[in-house]
Amino acid sequence: MMNCMGETMGVGMMIGMGLIWLLVVVVLIGAVAALWKYLRSDKARDE
Repeated sequence: MMNCMGETMGVGMMIGMGLIWLLVVVVLIGAVAALWKYLRSDKARDE
């Protein structure tokens, strides 16, 4: 019984860590994309 509980918790933690990493990656990509668009629009305005 105890072993089964431990395995379930391990899987839950793995899924949780995976979701957190996925969220971090999505936020980073979004930030880079926003920065890229901002820099490009800034350069277009200067010319």
